[in-house]
Order: sequence, then C-alpha cells, then structure tokens
Amino acid sequence: MNCKVEKTKNENEVKLEITVEAEKFEEAIKKVYFKSAKYFNIPGFRKGKAPMQIVEKYYGKEIFYEDAFNEVAQDALEEAVEENKLEVVSRPDIEVTQIEKGKDLIFTAIMQTKPEAELGKYKGIEIEKIEYNVSDEDIEHELGHMQEHNARMVSIEDRPVESGDIATIDFEGFVDGKAFEGGKAEGHELEIGSNTFIPGFEDQVIGMKIDEEKDIQVKFPDEYFSKDLAGKDATFKVKVHEIKKKELPELDDEFAKDVSEFDTLKELKEDIKQKQQKQNDDKAKYETQEAVMKAVCENVKVEIPSGMVELEIDNMLKEIEQRLSYQGLKLEQYLQMMGKKEEDMRKEYEPQAIDAIKSRLALEAVIKAEKIEATDEEVDEKLKEMAKNYGKENDEEFLKNENVRKYIKEGLASEKAMDFLVKNAKIK
Repeated sequence: MNCKVEKTKNENEVKLEITVEAEKFEEAIKKVYFKSAKYFNIPGFRKGKAPMQIVEKYYGKEIFYEDAFNEVAQDALEEAVEENKLEVVSRPDIEVTQIEKGKDLIFTAIMQTKPEAELGKYKGIEIEKIEYNVSDEDIEHELGHMQEHNARMVSIEDRPVESGDIATIDFEGFVDGKAFEGGKAEGHELEIGSNTFIPGFEDQVIGMKIDEEKDIQVKFPDEYFSKDLAGKDATFKVKVHEIKKKELPELDDEFAKDVSEFDTLKELKEDIKQKQQKQNDDKAKYETQEAVMKAVCENVKVEIPSGMVELEIDNMLKEIEQRLSYQGLKLEQYLQMMGKKEEDMRKEYEPQAIDAIKSRLALEAVIKAEKIEATDEEVDEKLKEMAKNYGKENDEEFLKNENVRKYIKEGLASEKAMDFLVKNAKIK
C-alpha cells in the first residue's frame, strides 16, 4: 500500500491518494468469488460450481469489483491514517480513480482532521461564586419523605371521605348517556387531593360514606388526550367501598432508630444535612466548571469542521436512542410522537454539539499549553478502580490494554486541566 497526502483548499481537510497493489486486489477478487460462488446460476454448471473466469465472462469482469474494493479499502485507509498520524473527524469522501483486474487499485479519500484551538484568556477568568447551602426546610422536607415512606394505612369507618384519604371506589363514566371506553374500574384506590382524576371529580367524592353511591358530574378538559372526550360533559356513577387514611409516624428518636442506624433524631438530621451538603457541593462544583469553561470558550478561536459536528450529533442521537430503548421506544417512534423528522432533531442539537466540541478542544489546548499529564501511578490507580467496578480485577487483557490506558490517561489529563482552570479563576 502506498499513500500520498495533500492538503485541500479547505482548512482542516486532507486528500489521500491510496494505491493498493494489483496482487492484493487480485486476492480480494478471489476471496469475494469464493464467498459468493454459491449464488451464481450459470447454464451448463451446477449452481455455485462455475469457475471464476466463467462467472466474469457471463456477468462481466466488473462483477466482483465493488465487493473486492470494500474488502481492501477500509484496511488500506486505516493504515494510511495511522501511518500519517492523522486525527480524522469525519467520514471519508471516497472516489475510485482506477479499478481493474491486473492493475493497482487507486482511490482518493477526502477527510476532515481535528483542528487545534487557539486559546485566548484562560487564566484569571472571572465568575460569580456558586454555592448551595442546606436549610432547615430542606432537612424537614427529607424527613417528610421518610415519614411518607414509613406511613401505615388505617381503615376509617366512622366518618365520610375527607381530603387526603384514600378511597376505594367503583366507577363508570358516561357521555351523552353512553358508557365510553376506559371509563370503568372496580376497586380503584384514589388518593383524594392528588389531582389524578378529571378536575372536580375528587372534590365530589369528599363527603361520601362507605357503600354510598353517587352520580358525579364533570367536564373533560379541552386539551384532554382523547379527542372523542375533550371538552365534553360526563357523568360518573361512583360507589365507595372503603376509606383509608395515611398515618405518619411521629418524628422522634424511636423513628430515627426504626428508619436508620442512628439512635436519635438529632443524629439522623445531621446525617441528612451532611448528605445533602455533599450533593449541593457536587452540584456547585459542576456548575462552577461549566461557568469557567463557558468563559474560556468565549475567548477561544477555532474552526470546527462540519464532519466533526455531524459525528458529535450522531453520538448524541445514539445516547437518546439508548435511553428511549429503556422505555421500549425506538427513535423513529419518538420522532413520530413528537411530530418531528430526524433532520429537525439534528438541527436542534447542533449548537449543543458545537459547544461540546469547542470545550473539548479548549481543554486539549490548555493541556498542551500547561504541559498537563497524568502519571503512570495515577493511571494505574484509576485502572484498578475501573477494573473493580467492572469486575475485571483478574482480567490481564483488560489491565494491560493500551487503548484503555490511553483513554484513562486522556481523561485524567482533562480532569486536571479543568481543575487548573477553576483554581486559576477569579471567583467573586
């Protein structure tokens, strides 16, 4: 394989002219023939038994060219990129200039390469101080959640339904005197005041007694998801079977013992405060980093290739697709539900993609300018941590994988660069 590299008129773009030896291309043609011979049906030969020369004569000598090209081009392109130490950030635009049996295969590939960011001011960046403190209300709010989680249900028999109760009801809905689909249920538990039913429904259940039946009049909201019911008056026939009330435990030392490893409510509150402060500190740290990075990027000069943006958006959509899969949805279904096309979504994510790329390039420029790097000891420590998390403590292949080590080293350098920027920022 031989390769010539030249820069195009466009910034951060190169053109590679790659030559694959005739013998290698000939081998690829034979390989493709043996793979596909079983599909050829030529008169005078059993299916799949016609010699390669006969197949070429019958279908044309170019019959194997495309697959043979695909067989060798990708490896040749990867080898050329590696040999010339190119950091490619786009898919190649390929053009075949010579493809013929007995001759060298020649093709060109135009690709965009990673740009280098030109740093402006990156030390002494001024930002507002970001901090979040834990209030007494925050602690009480968390204790309230814990009370709710540990509440017990008590049956009520001596009074009618009140707000906050859980009423077990049967109901059936009618519009214009006719029952509608999905409007009927038996033994349904409804928390009064939760606003999970049509506006006005729960209010009219208040005051009903056990075994009491009642017609409840409501109107479906104009924006109701079912167009057949939206804006229409409805009557629900309702019967109450059971009334229950949520009884919250007292907030005292006994409560603390029941729900935690602490002996007193005071200790539990202090633990809640410490955990919430840790969350707040992490949030403040992340937002401070974001603010510093945004300010640094405002002073950075860089031309981001279109292909780099497209690949970034591809990765974003893959992440979205993965999250949707957890909900049993495909991207196409989601787009259909949202009334969008994929190109619309790509356009929406373009600014976010550009910001993400610019941030990465700026960090790389800071790493270079400040000669920041991770030590072998730091990489080893992080690798052990990763191996433990993935259950690969005894996986020698993983522990010695150079690509994994390179990934870790780059990640640690980026973390150090971010810490450097924050440390050198002027936080008011």
